[in-house]
Amino acid sequence: MAGTRIATALTLFGLAASAAAAQGVVTQRNLSLGLAKAIAEATLGECKAKGFSTAAAVVDRAGQVLVILRDEQASAQTAEMARRKAYTARMFRMSTLDFQKRTEDPKYAAQRDVADILALGGGVPINAGTETIGGIASSGSTQDQDDACAKAGVAKVAELLH
Repeated sequence: MAGTRIATALTLFGLAASAAAAQGVVTQRNLSLGLAKAIAEATLGECKAKGFSTAAAVVDRAGQVLVILRDEQASAQTAEMARRKAYTARMFRMSTLDFQKRTEDPKYAAQRDVADILALGGGVPINAGTETIGGIASSGSTQDQDDACAKAGVAKVAELLH
């Protein structure tokens, strides 16, 4: 009796494994380099037009850097801060302003300790429909202004993100 159950379980497991293997190819939407550059340039341009020398960073769906641009007048740390904000926005699929507010709650506070996370405003996710495919961030002005610049960068290419 036990042997029959084991054989049945193994057969069912084999069928499940075969079904999973049959679904081995996954198609994902990703940012192109050209689109990432356009978002970064629009973000940097928005802040520059308001008198701020900033950096902008775009990460892909895996959180890997596609583009970092730094205004020649921006200080060195702005590029790294923008990268970390973009990563945070992508990984948590929310603006870093929202992430900052959420992690003030002690039950979420430990999320700030994850490597490369930065709970400062200025990062926003890049969505194609309901799917988060990247993140953009600005650093070098105020947190609210960085947030507005990043949102302007995404808005500039919104018609391409369907």
